[in-house]
Amino acid sequence: MNSDGASLAGLAVIAVLGLIYLGVIVFTIITLWKVFAKAGEPGWACLVPFYNGVVMCKVGGKPGWWFVLLLLPVVNIVVSILVSLGVAERFGKGGGFGVGLILLPFIFYPILAFGSAQYIGPKGV
Repeated sequence: MNSDGASLAGLAVIAVLGLIYLGVIVFTIITLWKVFAKAGEPGWACLVPFYNGVVMCKVGGKPGWWFVLLLLPVVNIVVSILVSLGVAERFGKGGGFGVGLILLPFIFYPILAFGSAQYIGPKGV
């Protein structure tokens, strides 16, 4: 194989990986949009950097200012866990589902978005 063939093969691989990456981004946007909409928040909020973190904190039943804590090393791990557990609780799911949101978000957030889970708000309200 000459260098032109190798270049074309490399370009094809990059193009395919780029399309897969774009597909993952679009799927993530659609998923978060639906989760936010189910929680009564504007779906477009998932598109705005930083604001989507504020909204996710609110969906998880935490104050929006907790987003600032997500910017602090080590503290952000604890806050992310608490927000994920809060999101699971607000959608009527248990702690195990919250752990799934933490460890496998690419599986569990689509379950929230496209499944039958409904946002029940704080303490079943």
